[in-house]
Amino acid sequence: MQYLAPRWLPGGNLQTLWSALYARRAQGAAPALRRERWTTPDGDFIDVDWLASIPGPTLLVVFHGLEGSSSSHYAQAFAEYARQRQWAFAVPHFRGCSGELNLAPRAYHSGDHEEVGWILQRFRARHRGAILVVGVSLGGNALLRWAEEMGQQASSVVNAIASVCAPLDLTVSGRAIGRGFNRLVYTRMFLRSMKPRALALLARHPGLFDRATMEAVRDLYDFDDVFTAPLHGFRNADDYWARASAKHQLQCIRVPTLVANARNDPFVPASCLPHVGEVDASVTLWQPLQGGHVGFVAGDFPGHLRTLPEQVGGWLTQHGT
Repeated sequence: MQYLAPRWLPGGNLQTLWSALYARRAQGAAPALRRERWTTPDGDFIDVDWLASIPGPTLLVVFHGLEGSSSSHYAQAFAEYARQRQWAFAVPHFRGCSGELNLAPRAYHSGDHEEVGWILQRFRARHRGAILVVGVSLGGNALLRWAEEMGQQASSVVNAIASVCAPLDLTVSGRAIGRGFNRLVYTRMFLRSMKPRALALLARHPGLFDRATMEAVRDLYDFDDVFTAPLHGFRNADDYWARASAKHQLQCIRVPTLVANARNDPFVPASCLPHVGEVDASVTLWQPLQGGHVGFVAGDFPGHLRTLPEQVGGWLTQHGT
């Protein structure tokens, strides 16, 4: 596996931002999707977007990242990859990310392996062929946490998985995104949607947290301390970041797994990435020097996003079908 960024797009931040804003996601029109709503065991719902009219023998599932959706650039690029191969394709939205506020007094988080497990069991119940799963950023960490918890049993549900640019050590990544340029650009971008949604959930469930404290939040640590951690059973942000990080249990994974992280990712410092000795033999590490955070733009200006699905999809095909 290999990736080299084009000369006209240097640096992790440019590779991150350009992929999300300007690079071509599909050849022609974006793949058409249809939506299903699934009722969760606690009476809430999630929305699942499917590639329309392609009931292929292989199902590719993509778990999106923080504040992502089926409209995210990487989801559309993987949808195009699936369409070209006549695969079935689905993006399950974490709670609140499909455009409608969820009902229960909870949301989603980086270690939400129970939700991931319930979703994957639903896919397995209706799809008899191979199931290949990609988790991107937050979704990648949650997917790895599921595989760690499941151990040998994961292979009865899916054939192979891949995490892409997952913040494997949430404490290190949380500190990185809270400093300098990252704080000015990425933190503000995430909080622009996260805070209003949290406040809307507070209006539906009075007393869930303190409104004034939320309004004063300026970084992801404080947001997780006020909202994410207490809503999902963690003592505070430090407890959440420590217990939800996938890096510490990668030796527990037994299903074929690709862990892909660019070494110039602004969110995930190379110093915190795992080494071969820290993972099980079923885990393959791919750590190219370039790529940014879910960037991997290739080709002539303005570039395209085919490289990431081709590299990851090729690995999944080789190890899971």
